[in-house]
Amino acid sequence: MRKRSVNYREDLMRALKNPEEAAGYINAALEEGDTRVLLTALKNVADANGGIGKLAAKTKLARESLYRMLSKKGNPELGSLELILHTFGLKLSVQSEPQHPRNPGI
Repeated sequence: MRKRSVNYREDLMRALKNPEEAAGYINAALEEGDTRVLLTALKNVADANGGIGKLAAKTKLARESLYRMLSKKGNPELGSLELILHTFGLKLSVQSEPQHPRNPGI
């Protein structure tokens, strides 16, 4: 008997509705160190939670601005990023890097 193949996108969208799953997904994207990967992850979380239109309504940001912000060439401002994350039940945080030497010049 052959198993039914699983649609990765459907499973991803289902998982990203959960704030803990979304947080792990976004953190993994951040660890990649590529802004485009992060913006794609944010757009995927938006899609999983009703899409850009719903995100625009909740954040009071223009839909067109959100599309630009979350495009591969996007560059969201910190306040907009915090607002988007808050809508998903998430927040920004900062952690120290393990075994990272302190820079005495700062």
